[in-house]
Amino acid sequence: MSIEVIKPGLLSSLQDAGRRGYASLGLGRAGVMDEPAWRLANALVGNHADEAALEITLAGPTLQFTRDAVIALTGGIIEARANGQTLPPWTRCFLPAGTQLRLGGMRHGCRSYLAVRGGFDVEPVLGSRSTDLHAHVGPLDGRALQAGDTIAVGTRAPDDCFRAGHGVQALRWGLDPQPWLDYAGAPFGLLRGHHYDALDEASQRSLFVQRFTVSKDSNRTGSRMDGQALQLARPLELVSEATLPGTLQLPPSGQPILLLAEAPVTGGYPRIGQLATVDLPRLAQRRPGDTVCFREITMDEALQRLRTRNDTLRHLLQRIAQRLEPA
Repeated sequence: MSIEVIKPGLLSSLQDAGRRGYASLGLGRAGVMDEPAWRLANALVGNHADEAALEITLAGPTLQFTRDAVIALTGGIIEARANGQTLPPWTRCFLPAGTQLRLGGMRHGCRSYLAVRGGFDVEPVLGSRSTDLHAHVGPLDGRALQAGDTIAVGTRAPDDCFRAGHGVQALRWGLDPQPWLDYAGAPFGLLRGHHYDALDEASQRSLFVQRFTVSKDSNRTGSRMDGQALQLARPLELVSEATLPGTLQLPPSGQPILLLAEAPVTGGYPRIGQLATVDLPRLAQRRPGDTVCFREITMDEALQRLRTRNDTLRHLLQRIAQRLEPA
């Protein structure tokens, strides 16, 4: 079975958990921006946890399915129509052979995940099926989807949830996206970075008080924050140091950059903060023009929140697997 790309959407790429273990060679992790949404999409279609899914940014592609397929859409709430029929998000859907799936704009969030039962059958590159758009590494020569691409889908056992010959179908139940999407716009947890003390006093206060706006120049490498410029107390001469997704850097413009999935492995700007890992998926769902604010937290709180999130996710994945087991 394969999927033909009729229209690629704004930015759609294959992603999995990322390419780990190559930082010493200068190659970053890449991978999904919203890991819980990706894992839940794979769980809903009965895939192995590490199967690649399609990460869709803001506006989705149009896809043609050559054979029967089972899909799930999670993450940002995206308009989805299959042969003209509206598909519900955050559940499991059946598409008969020949279906054209049109994914439009997002009503909430910035990134959606499309998982297909059987997974996308593309060769791993350095142990991962993630697309590193910055380094041009991964499936499709490390680029985003283009019109005319054909992507193979792996095979899995028949799905007992649906009856053939009944057209487009969806489960009568689905997941509540509420706990996983940031509808309230809560502050993001931020730890002080190695160079936080190098900020002048007004900027130290401003970092945790003002609201920043996500810049239109943001991408998978970094989310640029527009706001009142932050200043150093005095100029710094720095050598490049290790960076990670979540590192908050301060370039000379005074407008911070929060590094994301395609973060470089080193950087030479002052590192004034580190976003709590648990908040990275929430940030991934903020779109250009959205506002962002930070709340200072301790390492203990950051780790506790991550443990709680992971426990909740693990429990939900188990519940999904149990509910989808054949009777």
